[in-house]
Amino acid sequence: MGLLNVNKEKCVHCGICAQVCPKNYIKMNKEKFPVDAGLTCISCGHCVAICPQAALNHVQAPIPEQVLLDAPPVLDTETAESFLRSRRSVRVYKEDKVTKAQILKLLNIARLAPSGNNSQGVQYMVVNNKKTLRAITKATIAWMDEAIAAKEVFAANFIEMSEHYHKTGEDVILRNAPSLILALSDKNFTRGRDNTHFALAYAELFAPSLGLGTCWTGLVETCARSGYQPLLQLLNTPDNLTVTGGIIVGYPKYSFRRLVNRSPLIVTWHPSCDLGEF
Repeated sequence: MGLLNVNKEKCVHCGICAQVCPKNYIKMNKEKFPVDAGLTCISCGHCVAICPQAALNHVQAPIPEQVLLDAPPVLDTETAESFLRSRRSVRVYKEDKVTKAQILKLLNIARLAPSGNNSQGVQYMVVNNKKTLRAITKATIAWMDEAIAAKEVFAANFIEMSEHYHKTGEDVILRNAPSLILALSDKNFTRGRDNTHFALAYAELFAPSLGLGTCWTGLVETCARSGYQPLLQLLNTPDNLTVTGGIIVGYPKYSFRRLVNRSPLIVTWHPSCDLGEF
C-alpha cells in the first residue's frame, strides 16, 4: 500500500506535488492524479505542504499535523540582517536556571531544522546539575592536559586555556552556564554530525526569542568523540550513540551593544557566468 492518499474531488491536476518532490517519488498518472512512482520517499512532507487544494495526504506527513499558513512569514531585509548579525556566542550567564519548558521549546525548534534526505536522527541529552557540569569541565581539561603532555599537534591551542583553568579555577569550558545540551546520534549514522550542526544552528538563532543565550561546546564534543573514557563514563551515553555536538544555554548577564564585522566577503564568479545578468 502506498503512502499517498488523494482526494480526487479536490485535486485540480496541477502536478505541483510531483514537481517539488525531491526524490521523484510522485508521478502523475494518465488521469493526471499524483501516484506512487515506486521510488524512495523520504517523508519530507513537501507534497502535503505545497498542495493548494489540500487534496493530498501522506501517511508519514498527515494533513492534521500540518500548520496552515496564509503566507510564509518573511522578515524585511534590514530586520533579517540585523537579527542574524546580532547573534553572539554568550559566555557569561546569570545564575538563574533555565526551565524545562524553555529547554523543550528550544529543542522543539531544533528538531525542525533541515537535514540530509530528511534523515534527522538527532536526539539530545540535557545536563543542569552544577556538580555534573563541573565534572564535565574537569574531565575535558584532563583530556586536554593529556594531549598537551603527549605533544599532540592539535593540543597547542589548549595550553593557554588549560593554564588559566589550573591557575584560577575558572570554568573555561562550560563557562558556569546553568545548562548543557548535548546532541547524540547513532554511531553508524554518517549524517549525524552534519544534521546536528543544522539543528543546533536553529537552536542558537531561536534562543534569543526565549531570552536565552548559547555557545557551542566544541571541546566537550571533541573530547567525547575521541573516546575519552572518563568523560564518556560521566555522561553515561548509550553504547550505540555518539556525541555529535553541544551548546551551553542560559540567560545572558550582559547585552551586546554593537554589530561586529567579519572578514571581507570573497566571491568567485565562474568564467561561464553571464555578468550581464547583474
